[in-house]
Amino acid sequence: MKCPDVSDGRQSSELWLLVPAQLRQLPADLAAVLILVVATCLSVLVPVLNETPLRAPLGLAFVLFLPGYAFIAALFPESGMPPTATESGDDDERDTAEEMTGSTTGDDRGIDGIERVALSFGLSIAIVPLIGLILNFTPWGIRLIPVLLSVAGFTLIATAIATLRRRSLPADERFRVPYRQWLAAGQEELFDPETRLDGALNVLLVASILLAVGAVGYAVVVPPAGEQFTELYLLTEDDENELVAAEYPTEFVRGEAQPVVVGVGNHENEQLSYTVVVQLQSVETSGNETIVRERTELDRLSSPPIVDNETWQTTHNIVPTRTGERLRVQYLLYTEPPPAEPTRENAHRSVHLWINVTES
Repeated sequence: MKCPDVSDGRQSSELWLLVPAQLRQLPADLAAVLILVVATCLSVLVPVLNETPLRAPLGLAFVLFLPGYAFIAALFPESGMPPTATESGDDDERDTAEEMTGSTTGDDRGIDGIERVALSFGLSIAIVPLIGLILNFTPWGIRLIPVLLSVAGFTLIATAIATLRRRSLPADERFRVPYRQWLAAGQEELFDPETRLDGALNVLLVASILLAVGAVGYAVVVPPAGEQFTELYLLTEDDENELVAAEYPTEFVRGEAQPVVVGVGNHENEQLSYTVVVQLQSVETSGNETIVRERTELDRLSSPPIVDNETWQTTHNIVPTRTGERLRVQYLLYTEPPPAEPTRENAHRSVHLWINVTES
């Protein structure tokens, strides 16, 4: 008979001993908080992971639950009893409540599991905006990375405090999540119901929960497509080297360049490359109609592939090739190769400047 190979088990035990004792003794719920915080940071910061669907559910838990849960764990390290159980003199009800909440002493100083969950959501909704408000008065501002690291730092600090406070209590007074009891109770309800009707209702309940979770997850991971559009705009630099939509150049000398910044914003729910055709036009206005009498192509600008909700900007030097009053510099935007004769009518978007050009 072949003896069982225990080398793998010994190796696993040796590797486990390499983990610091503080981490090995960490309560299961607080260890889960740390794992979720690290997983969320990786899903946002690592280039490959931040494109996966995991980012959305991890981000929701990270913002709406984890900070509040860690804070509540630090405030209430002891186990708690449901109010109905602590007020009742029935020993059987008290024992059942202690088993479901992890309390073995009957001490009602803490809060029970339902209260923890409710307060975790409520406090998270209060804590995260407060962190954002503080960041707003710092040089980092309210941006993704500062908010991510600040919320993660707060959660980790609260988790460390919660761990220290639990360890300061007697073992039978510490809060713990009774997941083994919950799992056993769930298995008994699903696989050994008292009646067939109870079994059918349990199956229906599980199916309803799975359907609801699936629907919410799909709505988060695959949000409905919003309005599709593309932005095309012109900017200039002011005296403080900031881009503004004002003070456009209007007086030109033929052959001399003056710069403007051309911006394209993609909100088409897909990655696109754009082409901008720049024309110098002589126009005539008749009533409400503007007629182009002469057009000269000055330049063509090609953007790199722009992903959805991103913006591309480039500096373009306007160099007029002829003189005249009230000439129009028109920028025609195309999502596909421009036609043989680009016009405002066949362009996807267009913007223009009115300029005067002299010989010298």
